[in-house]
Amino acid sequence: MKVKVQKIDGKAAGDVELNDAVFGVEPRADILHRVVTWQLENRRGTARPTRERSDVARTGKKWGRQKGGGTARHGDRSAPVFIGGGKAHGARKREFEQSLNKKVRALGLKMALSAKAKDGLVIVDSLELKDAKTKALAETFGKNGWNGKVLVIDGEAVTDSFKKAAGNLPGVNVLPAAGANVYDILKHDTLVLSKAAVEKLEARFNG
Repeated sequence: MKVKVQKIDGKAAGDVELNDAVFGVEPRADILHRVVTWQLENRRGTARPTRERSDVARTGKKWGRQKGGGTARHGDRSAPVFIGGGKAHGARKREFEQSLNKKVRALGLKMALSAKAKDGLVIVDSLELKDAKTKALAETFGKNGWNGKVLVIDGEAVTDSFKKAAGNLPGVNVLPAAGANVYDILKHDTLVLSKAAVEKLEARFNG
């Protein structure tokens, strides 16, 4: 698949041949749904439990006599009615981590990239900026028609000047190629890849 390459300012910069095995896969909603669900569930923290009556470290000795004390009858101090006692019907510990086959995860990323290749993919030769200012970069995005949510992916590491300039732009996120993931790719309107990012992503699957 041949795609046009442009400079960050929108000027043409030749063509690049994209690997059809990475950018030409037919997307399947069920695979993408599985991968996104796996990502979001694994982001969730463990639901912490509360200590119930059997978990509280207090004496089990009967603390008062059965009758004649003028109070209700209790067996021990770990009862929920006492301060420091166990909680009645407390929250249980819950783990939300899911496992997903590596091949399915890889296929999901290929499908997400392929979906953007059909509509919403831009390839730039480099993310080097002459004027590393947020205002100047916002104007560049406007001229290029990159509106809404924009995800920019670079190669090994994102250029510092670009990362700083894009840091305060609303709806713009920047990632290195190693951080490319299905959820972020799908939730952005436009995906901008540098040529270095394309090489890294293709090598990630061919390796």
